[in-house]
Amino acid sequence: MYTVATLTLNPAFDICCEVERVIDTHKMRATGERFSPGGGGINVARVFVRLGGHARSYYLSGGPVGVAYDQLVDLHKLVRTRIRIAGNTRSSTTVLERTTGREFRFVPEGPEVSEAEWQALLAEIGKIECDFLVASGSLPKGVPDDFYARAARIAGERGARFVLDTSGRGIAGGISGGGVLLLKPSIGELGQLAGRELASVEDAAEAAMDVVRSGRAEHVAVTMGHRGALLASSGGTHYEPAIPIRARSSVGAGDSFLAAMVYRLCAGDPIVEALRYGVAAGAAAVLTPGSDLCLPADIERLYRQRAEGA
Repeated sequence: MYTVATLTLNPAFDICCEVERVIDTHKMRATGERFSPGGGGINVARVFVRLGGHARSYYLSGGPVGVAYDQLVDLHKLVRTRIRIAGNTRSSTTVLERTTGREFRFVPEGPEVSEAEWQALLAEIGKIECDFLVASGSLPKGVPDDFYARAARIAGERGARFVLDTSGRGIAGGISGGGVLLLKPSIGELGQLAGRELASVEDAAEAAMDVVRSGRAEHVAVTMGHRGALLASSGGTHYEPAIPIRARSSVGAGDSFLAAMVYRLCAGDPIVEALRYGVAAGAAAVLTPGSDLCLPADIERLYRQRAEGA
């Protein structure tokens, strides 16, 4: 039995490189090209395994990019269950401009998924054996808004706790049936769900508590970038400030946060302590370039730094 299973409906073949300066219409010679299997659930699995956990990744892939993507997943030694689709897996590009330190990210919408394909993925979820099912990433075209709610229901029937991190139409549909242990939106995504701008930590706390009180999620962990993170539960809210660091990339911070938080929940930690570990992992992620995600040594160092400074 795997401690965690992850679900990725819209994975991306991530390409990262560096140029001296971004100039329109010019051919720019790039260096430091790196390739990684991306997408929320895959990123969560990558970090979770780095921390010493056991995970199985469920995802959709197709076309020639999908073949290359599967090979990258294997290179990262992830246990996988892949559902083949007719559409081509998307590829995303992150370019670092060395002269300014600015990062440019190009993320395509992704393929259209047929009903037979997403139904096949639900059928595979019906066979899972795990403690937590972590669904992370956007919904591709063709997949219904309530797909994640259906996955949550199946996970509950299999005895697994359901964790959700998505954006756009996937959030409201995903929590529409309840059964969600943990929802992890960014403050912008939570604002979209609430239908208003959340300008302050207090605004985010109010919106997160609305989700908890409505029974749509047991806990809501809101990531807020340089402002840290917020947890809302039935007992109230807890705010955790960000750990001061010098950022090299913003890629994968949310996925690293979630993976570390679930890792500590699997270990039986209280949810507030899991949140603190997640904040350390999110900070560790932005220390690494491109899509390299966080390193366990950095997480432990930053986590201890915060604990000693508390």
